[in-house]
Amino acid sequence: MSETVVFSQLSRKFIDQNDDTPADAQQVIYYGLAIGHHLGVIDCLEAALTCPWEAYLDWIATLEEGSEARRKMEGVPRYGEIVIDANHIVMLASAFDAAIARQTAQQQEWSRAMLGMLHAIHQENAIYLMVRRQRD
Repeated sequence: MSETVVFSQLSRKFIDQNDDTPADAQQVIYYGLAIGHHLGVIDCLEAALTCPWEAYLDWIATLEEGSEARRKMEGVPRYGEIVIDANHIVMLASAFDAAIARQTAQQQEWSRAMLGMLHAIHQENAIYLMVRRQRD
């Protein structure tokens, strides 16, 4: 059995609705969305980066020991998954950028991909990443 870590990025959202929804009920859905309630909203995530499990552990070990960024990324081994959103971009971008100098070529490639995903979140705050450990 092999294990991987998959970074999935929000690619789009849509409203789960029935075409036969009465007009009055449809207005409730739109009102709920307008005031921030997630009534029937489904997030579509696409895999953006996949790392072998042991390689992921080695990669995050290049982040400064004891740093907030490293603790965040160590959430995957601890909890099985983490969410990265707009609240994490500055901290993680700084940490991965600083770590590139001491990383292998493969780790540098992953760090650059991570920096690209963080940049996408910076450009559009609704985007987030779900990082999950998977057993195949």
